[in-house]
Amino acid sequence: MAETSTSTYQPIFAPGLFNGQVIIVTGGGSGIGRCTAHELACLGAHVVLVGRKSEKLQAVADEITADGGAVSWHACDVRSEDAVALLVQQVLAAQGRIDGLVNNAGGQFMAPLESISAKGWEAVLHTNLTGGFLVARECYRQWMAQHGGSVVNIVADMWGSMPGMGHSGAARAGMVSFTETAALEWACSGVRVNAVAPGYIASSGMDNYPPAAAHLLRSMQQTVPLGRFGNEAEVSAAIVFLLSPAASFISGSTVRVDGARPQVRLGWPLRVPDAAVQQRPAIRPFAGFHRAQVPRVFAAAPAAPSSGSAPKDSA
Repeated sequence: MAETSTSTYQPIFAPGLFNGQVIIVTGGGSGIGRCTAHELACLGAHVVLVGRKSEKLQAVADEITADGGAVSWHACDVRSEDAVALLVQQVLAAQGRIDGLVNNAGGQFMAPLESISAKGWEAVLHTNLTGGFLVARECYRQWMAQHGGSVVNIVADMWGSMPGMGHSGAARAGMVSFTETAALEWACSGVRVNAVAPGYIASSGMDNYPPAAAHLLRSMQQTVPLGRFGNEAEVSAAIVFLLSPAASFISGSTVRVDGARPQVRLGWPLRVPDAAVQQRPAIRPFAGFHRAQVPRVFAAAPAAPSSGSAPKDSA
């Protein structure tokens, strides 16, 4: 997969925005997590990558180091309560603080409800809901309750449900509810909790689906009012904003990054912008991530996106 040609991340935020801060990014070995880690490091944060696969975390850490950023990583299964408690202890021992958490680890598989076993259902809920709860709870218990902080949970476009991935839709809806509850309960400690809901984002996560799904994945942009897939940098920008001081009075909110996809209505004619209109400044793709990679599923597609991310894979 080819990378974009610029040599550094191109954020829209002020240089040094997160100087001196430590921010954990779960699922940091690929997709949206990888991009967000790069942007945060570019803006001065020490980024702590978390995921299950050491080799993926090391690869992203090497990229960030090569780009001049500060980074460390910890292999951890966020579904394990004991492992998560130890993870946060280790981060605090090594870095001395935790200013922010990007709860991005997740994953799912395509299946109709009638074919999902209890084990499969539980696996997706543990990854996308329970794991996020555990990491956020431990960051709060061990540091943020006394010092404040910001949490951003990554969910999905589950408005109108997620047919074909009902387990994931249920987990993501649960995470939105958790976000709202934690925002209320933890506000007294100076902790903000928000969520970002990516829509159809072109990323490596798309390559985890079976080949039979390729045609469906390529056609999804036809149902987006803005007429295209989003990319990882567009999601990362929303995450970074919510972590920033500019969002100091925003808590309990879910920011959708989806090109108005949930507003599509049966019977209402969908008029998407043509290629020329898509280059107008208000909706032109924001290609800030210099290491963005086009998913393999789009390699032979006529309108491959310029950079990006979608249904996430766990790192």
